[in-house]
Amino acid sequence: MITVTDSAVKQLQVLLAEQSEGDGKGLRIFVEAGGCAGMQYGMALDSQKEGDEIIAPREGVQVLVDAFSAKYLRGSTIDFSDGLTGAGFRISNPNASRSCGCGTSFETDDAASHASH
Repeated sequence: MITVTDSAVKQLQVLLAEQSEGDGKGLRIFVEAGGCAGMQYGMALDSQKEGDEIIAPREGVQVLVDAFSAKYLRGSTIDFSDGLTGAGFRISNPNASRSCGCGTSFETDDAASHASH
């Protein structure tokens, strides 16, 4: 469903090791209404694993996605880069028909068709 690159896994391992209570936590990725393009990504370290979440374990790292967000993130790639434009996790989402310059806001064809009705 979601691909997590080696660099994202390594950075998440570092972040979890720095947390005094990092055991059982993973990277929660979610989608919510907002941002300049209609939908926006959010990320947080979280340990809750409610029944409607998909858990993607890899090398001791978990990626948590709730059922609402999963439909918008299906097929996405999570990467971590540390370049001239700053360090951070990046989401490459094939479902996004339009993204805003900030890189955290997007629109899907499905959302655009609902907005025009």
